[in-house]
Amino acid sequence: MEIKIGVQYSTREISLESDEKPDKIASAVDAAVSTGSLLKLTDDRGRTVIVPGDKITYVELGPASSRKVGFGH
Repeated sequence: MEIKIGVQYSTREISLESDEKPDKIASAVDAAVSTGSLLKLTDDRGRTVIVPGDKITYVELGPASSRKVGFGH
């Protein structure tokens, strides 16, 4: 699954791929935003991303995107 996180005062979004279930990620985001705690997610390569819950502006959850190569239309 692809996860995109917008962070307050940052021009770039955080983007990562994860093998976690959408419900589990949504619950973690909800808990972090409602309590102002840290959101900790691990991507599919084993790296951990930590974001302050009170600085999250949006979260997009969707299917993993396939990488396109070349100049196709």
